[in-house]
Amino acid sequence: MTTLATVFEKARAENRAALVGYLPAGFPTIDGAIAAATAMVEAGCDVIEIGLPYSDPLMDGPTIQDAVHRALENGTRIGDVMRTVEGVAKSGAATLVMTYWNPIDRYGAERFARDLADAGGVGTITPDLTPEEAAPWIEASASAGIDTVFLVAPSSTEERIGVVAQCCTGFVYAASLMGVTGARSSVGAAAEGLVERTRPHTKLPVCVGLGVGTGAQAAEVAAYADGVIVGSAFIRRLLDAPNEREGLQSVRELAAELADGVRRR
Repeated sequence: MTTLATVFEKARAENRAALVGYLPAGFPTIDGAIAAATAMVEAGCDVIEIGLPYSDPLMDGPTIQDAVHRALENGTRIGDVMRTVEGVAKSGAATLVMTYWNPIDRYGAERFARDLADAGGVGTITPDLTPEEAAPWIEASASAGIDTVFLVAPSSTEERIGVVAQCCTGFVYAASLMGVTGARSSVGAAAEGLVERTRPHTKLPVCVGLGVGTGAQAAEVAAYADGVIVGSAFIRRLLDAPNEREGLQSVRELAAELADGVRRR
């Protein structure tokens, strides 16, 4: 199984940043999500985040909200998320689940961690779980052998960055701006400074997400970050495609463009 550690070791050896792609499970369908994520890996994504569809996505912008709504309408459940992880992990990419805390809490932390590990998942990103309340999840994840990734933001103080970084394994997620997800014309100006402020607090890779949607933006972020995270831009390609075949081709083309971008650091 490919781990986050091996992904970032390989990227460093190749003098580039890692490319992290995001798609929610169940969108455009359960099998369609597996196919799209696999196409992204084949075109250059090193890591895939599988989103767990949730009815109150506080951090998600309109593009991801639209995709999540469709996934929920498709009846996507946690079992389907695990099946998606299993399918994507077979592609050879390190596969994470990005989820709000409530679904894990309802499912049971130990059960969720164990089932995710059994499916081939390597960890989770939990954007609304604070370090002060994370102990049960950190313990369950460690027991299952999966990583925990938490977020720092441009508004985070030095003390807060240190607290969050100490809870992370795998990598630290640096949000490039204050606000919700979504591709933008430019990456938040605070992103580079946030990465620089985070590095003294951890030896882990620092990855930047929110706002990246083009190869040029990926190259810009790859110049100072260890990983570039892209979600809304992939979803938009699927939303705009007239059919599944063209959607797969479109996400494949975007992944190739972004993969070239992270190699131009």
